[in-house]
Amino acid sequence: MQVTTIGLDLAKNIFQVHGITKDDEVAFNRPLRRAQLLSFFSKLEPCLIGMEACSSAHHWARELTKFGHDVRLIPPIYVKPYVKRGKSDAIDAEAICEAVTRPTMRFVAIKTVEQQSLLSVHRARSLLVRQRTQLINGLRGMVAEFGVYIARGLARVISFSEDILAGEVLDLPDIANDVIHNLCEQLTALHTRLRWYEERLKQIAKEDARVRLLRTIPGVGAVTASAIIASIGDGHQFSNGREFAAWLGLTPANKSSGGKEKLGHITKMGDQYLRSLLVVGMTSLVRQTKSHPERASKWLISLLERKPARLATVAMANKTARIVWTVLTRNQPYTPHKA
Repeated sequence: MQVTTIGLDLAKNIFQVHGITKDDEVAFNRPLRRAQLLSFFSKLEPCLIGMEACSSAHHWARELTKFGHDVRLIPPIYVKPYVKRGKSDAIDAEAICEAVTRPTMRFVAIKTVEQQSLLSVHRARSLLVRQRTQLINGLRGMVAEFGVYIARGLARVISFSEDILAGEVLDLPDIANDVIHNLCEQLTALHTRLRWYEERLKQIAKEDARVRLLRTIPGVGAVTASAIIASIGDGHQFSNGREFAAWLGLTPANKSSGGKEKLGHITKMGDQYLRSLLVVGMTSLVRQTKSHPERASKWLISLLERKPARLATVAMANKTARIVWTVLTRNQPYTPHKA
């Protein structure tokens, strides 16, 4: 029997494959070890393969595509409705096989090695930012127990750490001073590593033409632009700008029924990292608008007059996401609308 469609449930070592024929008959549903996977698919005629877009999915998609197979990645949340009662690898593989054949199913674009390499810089930077925040909070809380207050802000904490490392000694017992000194050393080293990642992203931003295009958009810097390029490439997997904004979770949740339209809060269902970068960029733009209103667009000034600043930044992030899609798909720099 010639297999036409396969559902592949990914794992670390034991994979499950569920294959069906053109007559929808089950050809096999069996486990495969990691070392057997590529050999198994190399012997099959080219067919449709569905996988959940999870860890290592892009790697396996690239490898299986080399054998001529049509590989499609499905968001796990879209596979769940096809899972029958119970939970096992065999049931999951069957559900993936069923989901990949649906005509209205949405798929995830397969990332290239270059995209994943760029994303690794962002993932590492994001991890170090979280660790630095934890360390700063721990340090501020510890010295506060001894009546020492460190003002808010990254620059203030880094300055405090540099003073401690330069020889300043607090009026505390030796053991407390040793602990604070060690934490300051760790914070300074972590901050130095973060600066390396930021400089690396700036260098990438100068070399990539698509990143330079995105940087023409107000509020989109090197970090945000490179993260977008690493995540969606040229953006052609989205039909329009609104679809990209919805993928980021920046569009209102639709709860309409019975002919009555009702829109709720933003869904927050998409890429949290990209969404936060866009909102932070728009927050910076709002601050610039308050200090230099002559540089801001009339639309933004009008929005801030009617809405709270946080709501305005999310609305701006939604609009910016649509502009990002347009700039990428048209391969043209952003041109402000002239009133």
